[in-house]
Amino acid sequence: MAQTLYINPATGSDSASGTQSAPFKTLTNALKKAQSDTIIQLATGNYNSASGEVFPLQVPSKVKIVGNEANKGTGVLIEGSGQYSSPTEALQNVTFLLTNDAELRGVTVTNVASRGTGAWIESSNATVANCTFTKCKREGIFATGNANPLILNNTCIANDGNGISIARNSSGEVRGNSCTKAGSGISIDGNATPRVIDNKISENRDGIIVSVNAQPILRNNLIEKNTSSGISVTGKAFPNLGNSNEPGGNIIRNNGQFDLANFTNPILVLISLGNELIPSKVKGQVKIDGSLAPGGNTPDPGGNTPDPGGNTPDPGGNTPDPGGNTPKALSDIKGHWAEQFIQGLFDKGLISGFSDGTFKPDAKMNRAQYAALLVKAFNPAQKRNGVPFSDIADNFWAKDVIQQAYRAQFLSGFPNNVFRPNDNVQRVQVIVSLVSGLGFAASDTSNLSAYDDRKDIPDYAKDKVATATKKGIVVNFPKLKQLNPNNDATRAEVAVMVYQSLVDAKQVSAINSPYIVSTNAGGDTPALAFKDIEGHWAANFINTLAKQGLVGGFSDGTFKPDEPMNRAQYAALLVKALNPTNTRDAIQFSDVTADFWAKDVIQKAYRGQFISGFPDNTFRPYANVQRVQVLVSLVSGLGLNSSDTGVLSIYDDRNAIPDYAKDEVATATNKGIVINYPKLKQLNPNNNATRAEVVAMVYQALVDAKQVSAIDSPYIVSA
Repeated sequence: MAQTLYINPATGSDSASGTQSAPFKTLTNALKKAQSDTIIQLATGNYNSASGEVFPLQVPSKVKIVGNEANKGTGVLIEGSGQYSSPTEALQNVTFLLTNDAELRGVTVTNVASRGTGAWIESSNATVANCTFTKCKREGIFATGNANPLILNNTCIANDGNGISIARNSSGEVRGNSCTKAGSGISIDGNATPRVIDNKISENRDGIIVSVNAQPILRNNLIEKNTSSGISVTGKAFPNLGNSNEPGGNIIRNNGQFDLANFTNPILVLISLGNELIPSKVKGQVKIDGSLAPGGNTPDPGGNTPDPGGNTPDPGGNTPDPGGNTPKALSDIKGHWAEQFIQGLFDKGLISGFSDGTFKPDAKMNRAQYAALLVKAFNPAQKRNGVPFSDIADNFWAKDVIQQAYRAQFLSGFPNNVFRPNDNVQRVQVIVSLVSGLGFAASDTSNLSAYDDRKDIPDYAKDKVATATKKGIVVNFPKLKQLNPNNDATRAEVAVMVYQSLVDAKQVSAINSPYIVSTNAGGDTPALAFKDIEGHWAANFINTLAKQGLVGGFSDGTFKPDEPMNRAQYAALLVKALNPTNTRDAIQFSDVTADFWAKDVIQKAYRGQFISGFPDNTFRPYANVQRVQVLVSLVSGLGLNSSDTGVLSIYDDRNAIPDYAKDEVATATNKGIVINYPKLKQLNPNNNATRAEVVAMVYQALVDAKQVSAIDSPYIVSA
């Protein structure tokens, strides 16, 4: 009979018996005690290093971890990472390692470590079902070696690399998953042969990428609204898209450039039977229900560039749209930290956006897109002979720019003669590329002390990073001392580092930015009150109020600007900064005890009408304060006159503003109190306010009261 161990991170104890009435505290402890056929039942809560977990969490054979399957892990958050030495993929950062017959069900997994993976399946037949994988720095689920997993009904959303990756000689079944907002929804490479069935894959850069020698079976998937391609096939891969005995049943539609792109080399004729697929959205040699698609039997009119008659620019947005649809302005960079750099390159014709008028500054950039940008910005001369990459077909849109960037020594390939055009380019790779291609002399590596995470810089790159630092090419956002070398680079970060390279070459004018790393020790920068705000967008607001004694930090010298602020902390800040006068009688809140540290400031803020309680006579001091609550609080407590709500049209998400708050938000907008970071038109009224956002809005309220001097910031909303 299977035993069940119970875990509760809030009330449990690892010295308990692990029963329902006496649960363990940590999953780590339960995994040590689990035997074959054990079920580990997780209570709602957060499982992380702070609660005692040690990562990676290795799930033994025939052990099942169960959270909240009905809601795909809602409320059961497991966040953390540990190093795992994969026999097939080398050193990895992993949250879960699943062995043979292990099961992971009904949990939410996040891995924010560099190139972090949520669940790793190495040559096992593990099951992952009804989970959510989100905000992992690489992919949600990775299967490799000879893995034969069941990956069922999971939600993979907003992971930086891929939703699901199937590699090496893996097979198994990937069924009923939703993969959105990633580099690619599903990536299949090596000799992998999984069955991929009934998945919904949308709003990624690429829906499914099939590469190397992979031969997956794709059935009944919905693949739509991916910004580049629905299915992209490279190398010698040959996906099974249906046959006479088993039609494909895939719906492949409304993807940005191509619904199906065949970039195989040598060229293989792909077969599509029984799929919803528009021939005009097919690239390369593809037979659709017995007939060769138009894109496969006529030469590409543009040679190696996207179809000149098309309506979209190349996927990188780095070259003008041959169809004449290049935007004359970029609609989504206003107020972005990199706005001036992007606009500067755009004005010179060195970058372009997408046909919808956007630049997508926070999206990742793949290696093919980066090659296009390098060639456009530097038009580099040849320094070495070209090389044919096995995964770059003759008709691949970026073939020529990849070769030019390679010949100029800006870029190189990988072992086995591959280029990996769809891989995201890492920040350290951008830096090494620019220093190598521009031929900068090496610098002393002592200036790497500027980075708190210098130990993460690969040995091969240290000289190059030191050189780029000396040249003023490195940009670190939002924290100046965090290089994050192994993170995937955003389009904004790449644009800024390219711009800074052009500044060094005296081809463009310098732009002042707090995110450019400088090794000059001129002593002109005022000392910071807290050690963790250097380079932060709100550093000036925080520093100024701290110097005046109006805000404080933590005992370890930090301010923790990006953490949420609870209602008790907010009351303390209000009293410290604004010293409200009493305008109503005090009230006794049932959940604020006489010895609670914030009792007096809560009462003072309440009596000054800055904050109120709830109908059940509670104050809820530990509840996080929302952005809209901060604005209502400041307008109410300061007695500011209400304004015409027509000004709310400035916000793209104005419909999310609660009715009760519209007058106050309008007033705060007219008074210059509203701070929107990173997008000026996104109010995000119902989001929890960060400590930085609260301080910046309090500061703006003091500016309106003429108690402090105005600070120039691109994130202040102006009506």
